[in-house]
Amino acid sequence: MIVPQRLPRQPLPPPCLRRNNMSFWKKYYYEYLNSLVNFLAPANREGCKVISDELGRVPDIQSFLEEAQKSLPADGRIIITQYSALWEPVLRLASRLGMRTGPIEQNWLSRHDLHTFARLAGLEVVKSGTKMIMPIYIPIISWLMNVILANIWPFSHMGLIHYAALRKAGLRTQARPSISIIVPARNEAGTIEKIVRDLPELGSFTEIIFIEGNSTDSTFDEIRRVVDRAADPSGKEGAAKRRLSYAKQEGKGKGDAVRKGFDMAKGDILAIYDADMTVPAHEMGKFYEAIALNKADFINGSRLVYPLAQDSMRVLNFLGNKFFSLAFSWILGEPLKDTLCGTKVLWRSDYEKIKEGRAFFGDFDPFGDFDLLFGASKLNLKIIDLPIHYQPRIYGTTNISRWRHGWLLLQMTFFAARKLKFT
Repeated sequence: MIVPQRLPRQPLPPPCLRRNNMSFWKKYYYEYLNSLVNFLAPANREGCKVISDELGRVPDIQSFLEEAQKSLPADGRIIITQYSALWEPVLRLASRLGMRTGPIEQNWLSRHDLHTFARLAGLEVVKSGTKMIMPIYIPIISWLMNVILANIWPFSHMGLIHYAALRKAGLRTQARPSISIIVPARNEAGTIEKIVRDLPELGSFTEIIFIEGNSTDSTFDEIRRVVDRAADPSGKEGAAKRRLSYAKQEGKGKGDAVRKGFDMAKGDILAIYDADMTVPAHEMGKFYEAIALNKADFINGSRLVYPLAQDSMRVLNFLGNKFFSLAFSWILGEPLKDTLCGTKVLWRSDYEKIKEGRAFFGDFDPFGDFDLLFGASKLNLKIIDLPIHYQPRIYGTTNISRWRHGWLLLQMTFFAARKLKFT
């Protein structure tokens, strides 16, 4: 069996190219490759294996990847870069003309081949694509082709470099993980008691954390009343399977409330549940099962699959949701049908990594949804939609301003494209 070795952070050219007189275009290629690998892999390489331009010379790729995944942590990633089979004729010609000194005979892998080998080795492809359509440096033209055109169809399928991020299949933990459900609540006094009554008990314990957002009605008093009444009569920490707590938000916006709740949470899994109860409370059980069974690392609610209840979503909101779902699906490389659904679930350990890497994006998101989605994509987390039955509000009016928040979302779309796509 071939035992894969952890590569250094900066991927090196093959031995035949490691010479002081490496041509300028080869240096450009490896500088680009370094940049791509550093973007795909975490800075400290913790829990990550990088296999860069190696699979072309491996005699048994399936065995190679099987060995690699044996020592991979449950939440680890394998990052692969490799020449695209589409470029085989070009690279063969370059070798025969003396413009390329690498071996002619090698494994020429298509994107489908990479996916097949991953499945055979017990791995799942989280993200894949191609990059670099101009391997020679020409000022302005190389930037235009490799940064802009290479990310736009059909050029996005024509790159020299295949890349893929892989994760382990199977459960991340054998135990029934606990869950903390964060409920941001502003002017939602009429739903608090029903939320506590209707949310199911999940995992080893279920923690419900209300974050009150400076309401103008009696929401905070209602939260305090419901939580105090539901307190465990024994007074012992952890004695009850369901734990309730609350806090008042110091900042503004749902994003600030979510981050405060996540910092308070004790559960293995973190969930966001909007206090308007437009997502039926019992459907949180589906979110829990999806992440506990490792269907994905990040579960995103989708309101746009099942028929919408009457008056649950206005026409302009529906069209806006459609537009932003298409835009963010392209940017993130994930087919997400409803990026604006407030219900999202992820592992607390993954959230800590998103939090550590927040400086990459900055504090830009007042809603909290996109901070998590962008961070999850940057970490190569597997994101999946979970369709829910969206219902009309049962109390109060929406806290969303259609035009002001729509403009903010449009700004975040361009921001995300610049940070995640055109790099």
